[in-house]
Amino acid sequence: MAAEELKSVLNRLRRAQGQIAGIIKMIEEGRDCEDVITQLAAVSRALDRAGFAIIATGLQHCMAEEGQVDGDRDRMRARLEKLFLSLA
Repeated sequence: MAAEELKSVLNRLRRAQGQIAGIIKMIEEGRDCEDVITQLAAVSRALDRAGFAIIATGLQHCMAEEGQVDGDRDRMRARLEKLFLSLA
């Protein structure tokens, strides 16, 4: 991945890391279950977005590559589809 593409993904992951630390603190402090669940849902979405960004970048690079034989493209498509579905 290019540096600019990595920067965006890393920023998302750092935000998620901060959210996870906040969730741990909330649990340790005995905060309301609803608040904890709300934060868990937010961090889950952030991680999903980071994963989708990585996969989308991979797709973009794969589509841009010239000279691949059809079998290679099909295998790459199947691998990327499997990765994409693993986040669903």
